[in-house]
Amino acid sequence: MRVATFAQSNAMIADALRVQSVMANEQIQESSGVISTDFGGYGSTAQHVVNLQVSVTRAQSYIDAATLADSKVQVMYSAVGSMTDIITQLRSQLSAASTGSTTETNSVISSAQQMLQEMGSLMNTQYDGQYVFAGGKSDTAPVDLTGFSSGTGSTTTADTSYYKGDDEIASVRVAADETVSYGVTADNSAFEEVMRVLKFVANSTSLSSSDISSALDLASTALDDTAAVQAKLSSAASSIETASARQTDYKSYAETLSSDLTSVDVAAITAQLSTYQAQLTASYSAISKILGMNLASYLK
Repeated sequence: MRVATFAQSNAMIADALRVQSVMANEQIQESSGVISTDFGGYGSTAQHVVNLQVSVTRAQSYIDAATLADSKVQVMYSAVGSMTDIITQLRSQLSAASTGSTTETNSVISSAQQMLQEMGSLMNTQYDGQYVFAGGKSDTAPVDLTGFSSGTGSTTTADTSYYKGDDEIASVRVAADETVSYGVTADNSAFEEVMRVLKFVANSTSLSSSDISSALDLASTALDDTAAVQAKLSSAASSIETASARQTDYKSYAETLSSDLTSVDVAAITAQLSTYQAQLTASYSAISKILGMNLASYLK
């Protein structure tokens, strides 16, 4: 009987082992939630999975770069806002001094001296260890008032001798084919106008009516131009945030596609395991009975 049924018994054992192997694989899937722990287990879809994972990683790198750039823009925007407050205050004091009051004139000169130092400090603003208004030389303070703050200069001649940075404009790549420029350097014409009028007022011993008139005109121009710089920064921030949102949406979409290719339905796997368990138990029971059969048992 054993010899006659050897092939059948061997086939039953092989089938039981196959079911056991399938169960082991599905138990791993149930615990991990994915079809395979390596790309070899995905078969023909492996290349698609790899491509999607690369896309997710690339999108995240764009998001990270955009987040950092947006933070820098926010810091720059805030600093320029403070500059706008300075030039607005200077205009108010110059208007008050235009009445010819010696007290008001002395007050605006004293205030301008302090404002000049504040402007220098604002243009040396740092974020994440970098000077945001220094262009490409972000590791070096872009403004040095040592030589600049002496002498009255002129309200009509530009002077950027305070600037120690370069002319590189910062930008960030927010997509494979999209780059947003957001940088502003401390020698920007709007900032130079602010520095020029502050230097003129701060280093004057007195201010004639014509001096005050010239300073007011330059201060008004500087205020408008500084506001334009702030608006440009706002626009750059909007572009960066929009691009980052697109990358976030794309990343989410790619992750969903990747998950569809790699994930398993845990509930379905659990149900299948129950079925396989029942089959395996029945198979081993039948094998045990078959292997236990012998001719002597029937001759008793």
